[in-house]
Amino acid sequence: MESETQTVIVCPECNKDRIFKNGIRKLSNGERKQRFICRSCGYRFTDPSSLNVQDNNKEGSQICAKAKNLVSAQKYKICARDEKLPPNVAGLIAQFLAYLEKEGFCKESEYPNLIRRLAKLGANLHDPETVKEAIGRMTVKNGMKLQYVCAYNAFATMLKIEWAMPKYKQEEIIPFIPDESELDALISAARTKKLATYLQTLKETYGDPSEVLRIEWIDISEKEQTIKINHPVKGHLPRTLQVTSRLLSMLSCLPRKEPRIFTCTYGSISCSYTRLRKRLAETQQNPRLLSIELRTFRHWGGTMIAYHTNGNVLIVKKLLGLKRIENAMKYIGMIQFKDDQFETATATTQEEIQKLGVAGWNKYDEITFNGAQVHFYRKPKRFSNYV
Repeated sequence: MESETQTVIVCPECNKDRIFKNGIRKLSNGERKQRFICRSCGYRFTDPSSLNVQDNNKEGSQICAKAKNLVSAQKYKICARDEKLPPNVAGLIAQFLAYLEKEGFCKESEYPNLIRRLAKLGANLHDPETVKEAIGRMTVKNGMKLQYVCAYNAFATMLKIEWAMPKYKQEEIIPFIPDESELDALISAARTKKLATYLQTLKETYGDPSEVLRIEWIDISEKEQTIKINHPVKGHLPRTLQVTSRLLSMLSCLPRKEPRIFTCTYGSISCSYTRLRKRLAETQQNPRLLSIELRTFRHWGGTMIAYHTNGNVLIVKKLLGLKRIENAMKYIGMIQFKDDQFETATATTQEEIQKLGVAGWNKYDEITFNGAQVHFYRKPKRFSNYV
């Protein structure tokens, strides 16, 4: 007698099977669908198959423990946002996901979501001309349109479709630079250890949000108080950065279940941060907080380095992991800081002056006191190890 074939439910985002039931979703046609939540990344999705929506599990509606003992190991990646797509488009997106993985694209790539959006806008993915029209009608910046073009170019390469890529240029804008107190307020207001530690890591490593998610436990050196960025995003270089003992203490409080420190996707942590930002802006009545994106932490760090190094573009390029000096020039002289953010020292002899110069101190004044000439030096507190 043949055994029944069952389906193992996995998360469409992280492919983990720690799935729990999370209520019932009622569709417009009256149909009821079982909703699930992934305990690994927090992603919520709807099961499109005809599962029994009656919860007969008395153990906290957990299904992942039973799923491990099922006969079949079939897995699917269809979620609620694909239900409104035609069946052939949903299959193409699943094929595109496998193609991106085979070609070595990062797991946080937004290309599948951009292709989904084009399909929902009515573009025929097999006809490049309809795709061009859909992108042209979008009321977004040219930089975002360029991302859609790159996403469809990868999709067309998979299907071996020849097309003439429309040309869009990234707009050059001056990034919004918040006060450090506003960044600290966001970190303090985070309700989970993971989100607070992630934001603190963004602040101290000046990393791109995606490359910070890729940091592994092996990249941390508590003895030297450093963190290595060994998995940078495209256009960035690997680097080692010194961090504070506060960040190391926050990291030590996180569980070490996987090689990666932050075991979540960019989409899930971005949604959590958006809710945090909105809540804090309403609480403090500070609309400036709504302009602080995850990449704003990196922009703030770049301007801090530029100011405290007297506009040394090479140091800015090194610490931010940039490949081109032109990308580091925009951080030069964007914000001002108070003098209490510097360490100060004095020198009266030639040997003392030489030692301070070798250590990276900058002379800013000199006076004559009781017949002796006193030289005053200073250097930034936060970046004293880099200058």
